[in-house]
Amino acid sequence: MSGGGSAKKPPIALVPGSRVRVRSAGPDDQAIDSTGHFRGLVSIGGDNTLAIELDGTGGDEKGRIRLVPVPALLAVDILEAAKPEEEKRSDAGQAPGYFR
Repeated sequence: MSGGGSAKKPPIALVPGSRVRVRSAGPDDQAIDSTGHFRGLVSIGGDNTLAIELDGTGGDEKGRIRLVPVPALLAVDILEAAKPEEEKRSDAGQAPGYFR
């Protein structure tokens, strides 16, 4: 056991804006590599998919959104983690209301 002062690491979170490399199952037992920015989760017919905005790496069309079904995921590498946005709460005093 090392007694060094190991700093507590923040929990891992995949948040929109993070740069990722996703390896997923493809046709004929081939893996598909997708590199770009994670845009969020999309539900299609009750199935969840990861939305990746491709960055053009590996010949993929830059800016294209690739939806990767969660069951097809083989690996997700978080290359650059984005900071999670703080929960935005509307303040009743700031929003223009019906009564003034």
